[in-house]
Amino acid sequence: MPIPRLPSCHGLLAAPCLAPRLTTLLTALVLAVTTAPVAAESGAAPKRAVEGKAAARKAAAGPQEARKPRAAGQTAKAVRSAANPDRAPRAVSATRRAAVGAAPAARRVSAVATSAPPRLSVGQAIGLHNVDDPLDLHSSVALLADQATGEVLFAKNADAVLPIASITKVMTSMVVLDSGLPLDEVLEISSDDIDTEKGSRSRLRPGTRLTRGELLHLALMASENRAAHALGRHHPGGLEAFVMAMNAKARQIGMLASRFNDPTGLSGRNVASARDLARMMQAAYDYPLVRQYSVSPELQVAASGDRPLLFRNTNRLIDQPTWSIGLQKTGYISEAGRCLIMQVALSSRSVLMVLLDSSGRHSRYGDAQRLRDWLESGAGTARGPGRLHSEQPVSVRYASAGS
Repeated sequence: MPIPRLPSCHGLLAAPCLAPRLTTLLTALVLAVTTAPVAAESGAAPKRAVEGKAAARKAAAGPQEARKPRAAGQTAKAVRSAANPDRAPRAVSATRRAAVGAAPAARRVSAVATSAPPRLSVGQAIGLHNVDDPLDLHSSVALLADQATGEVLFAKNADAVLPIASITKVMTSMVVLDSGLPLDEVLEISSDDIDTEKGSRSRLRPGTRLTRGELLHLALMASENRAAHALGRHHPGGLEAFVMAMNAKARQIGMLASRFNDPTGLSGRNVASARDLARMMQAAYDYPLVRQYSVSPELQVAASGDRPLLFRNTNRLIDQPTWSIGLQKTGYISEAGRCLIMQVALSSRSVLMVLLDSSGRHSRYGDAQRLRDWLESGAGTARGPGRLHSEQPVSVRYASAGS
């Protein structure tokens, strides 16, 4: 009778005898990689790293080595158990132990695999962050202009039309003040003012009663969404009439590429170009209350039935004595990225600064400092002479929230 040939173990693809051990080894390596960052962040890196290496060696050893007793004490215990079967512990198979130990690891790997990737901003989706600039800004859109002359000193994608998030509230404030409604009139926050689009939080509970002036102050300084929505809802004709007034005001001041969809900026359909936002700042600067409220460091209000609430400015540069800011507004939604507009005094002149779609939590402030350093160094214009009204707006097509 011919002797049957055993399967060859030459080559990984033709080596079924190695498959279990390779699978075990790869699983251990994957777990080591996925759990290492967690250990480092939690402050328990040294201990967990050692434990992770030991687990990897044990997993790589395979089932044969896993069944070996770990110490002489174990052997003695096994002998005693054999002599007294009534006290012998229940046998647990190596396969079951491996399965129980692998369950938490499998859940961790599954959680990593199913987590959704971070949502791109519109500027990232259409490639605006790939445009180079001499200052290596983290914002995909930037504009620096002389307030008095309209001369553009620095421009990067200044005509791209993007979501502007809570920068919208500057337009909201101008429409409220144009209406001539009394600022001391008490308005009530209702459930209609709760954000159902982005799910943003607010400390102004339904039933809170504040004056129109206080709501305006909170909208500009603390970017309070329910305050801004309540201002629009209490406009003559309601929210729809308020949004129509916003768009009419935009056309009046030359914001030809801009469109407004709500008074808060939570909608991705509130869009504008950097040039349009510079024009909006020029117009808003003529409103003393817009200037005063937007740069106010903090405000305490007495909410109905609650203890006083303290709100602070969302712009971290307001507290910096080296910055002289006359008007400002911050903004953020995922479609827009981090945004910042400011009127500031730099190099003995007033300038308008626009930064849209910044990619990091604090990078818009770093970009503001880079623009300031560049201007104060006397580097001149980055893209040649120009004026805020010298170019036609360029509209960028994109898919915003809800479309």
